Amino acid sequence: MLLGRLCEAVGLPGQEGEVRAILREELGGRVDEMRSDTIGNLIVRKGPAGGPRVMLAAHMDEVGFLVSGFTKDGCLRFVKAGGTDDRVILTKPVLVGPQRLPGVIGSRPYHLETDKDREGPVKGDKLCIDIGCTSKEEAERKVKLGDPVVFDTCFAEFGEGYVKGRALDDRIGCAVLAEVLKQDWSVPVWGVFTTQEEIGSRGATIAAYSIQPEMGIALEGTVSADVAGVDNDGLVTEPGKGPAIGIMDSGSIPNRKMLAQVVGLAKQHGVPFQFRRTTSGGNDAGPIQRTQAGAATVTISVPCKNIHSPVAIASMSDFDNCVKLVGLFLKSVEGGFRA
Repeated sequence: MLLGRLCEAVGLPGQEGEVRAILREELGGRVDEMRSDTIGNLIVRKGPAGGPRVMLAAHMDEVGFLVSGFTKDGCLRFVKAGGTDDRVILTKPVLVGPQRLPGVIGSRPYHLETDKDREGPVKGDKLCIDIGCTSKEEAERKVKLGDPVVFDTCFAEFGEGYVKGRALDDRIGCAVLAEVLKQDWSVPVWGVFTTQEEIGSRGATIAAYSIQPEMGIALEGTVSADVAGVDNDGLVTEPGKGPAIGIMDSGSIPNRKMLAQVVGLAKQHGVPFQFRRTTSGGNDAGPIQRTQAGAATVTISVPCKNIHSPVAIASMSDFDNCVKLVGLFLKSVEGGFRA
C-alpha cells in the first residue's frame, strides 16, 4: 500500500528525499510533467497546459527531532522540528539518522523527581535519546549533528477499515494527491508535494509563486479529538464520517464560492463530509491564497486521531471519499471558475 510506504519513510522538514523518491516512482510515466524545484517540492502536472490552473498541495514533511548535541555518557541531545507535545515523547522508541539507529527518549526516573517536578510533563530540553552508547566519543562516531530523529512506528491496518502509523499528517494527504494524479483531467492540475510545511509552509509559498494558480486545494491529515472524555462540541472532526472541510484557520479563510461548490458537490453525489470545527492551526492553503495575485482556496482533510504524536489513526473510507470529492471538484471546473 502506497500510504504504508509513505508513512514509514523518514522526511523531516528540509529532509523529504525518501518521501519524494517514493512518489516519483509511484507516478513515473503516469503524468504529463514532473520536476523538483530548489526547495525540494515535487511538482507534477496532469492535463492540458492551458486552462484554469488548479494547484493541489500535500506536504511531505513530518514533525520530529534533530540531533543537537551529545552528553558525556553517550546520550543525544535534540531539538524539535515542528510542533510536538512534550507529553507524548517521553520513553518513546525512535529511529536516529539515515542508518535508522534504534533509540529511546528518556529522562531522570520518576522516583528521583521532586513533587514540583511531577506537576507537569518533563520538558523536552530535559530529555535525551539513549542509543546504547557509553561515551560521547562513541556516540559521535555513530551520529552526526543535525541527523533526523523520528518515532519508531510501524504502519498497520486494524479494526474495521482503519490504519495507524507515523506521519499520517500529511502522508495521507500525499497518498490522496497521488491517487488524484493517476486520473485524467481536462483542466491543468498541478499537484505539488510540498516541503517544510511543519515549519511555516515554505515549499507551498515557492510553488504557488511559480505556478500562479487560480484555485488551490490543501490536502491534509487534520486534527481529531474523537477520544474518550471529549464531548461532541470538542470533537473537531470524527474519523469515519467523511473528509473534513475547513471553514477557517490561522492562515486562511476559504473562498466562499469555492467552499459552497465543494459542499454542493458532496451533497449532490452523496459523498459524506464534515466541517472542521476549529480555527486553530494552518496549512498550505494560506500561502497559496496570498501568493502573487492570490487564488481561491479551500482545505479538504482526512481526520486523524493523535496527530503530531508517535502514532496516528485514520479511516480509509475518509481517504477514499476525499479522493472522490477532489475529483468531483476538478470535473466541475472544466469550464472555468469565477471566484
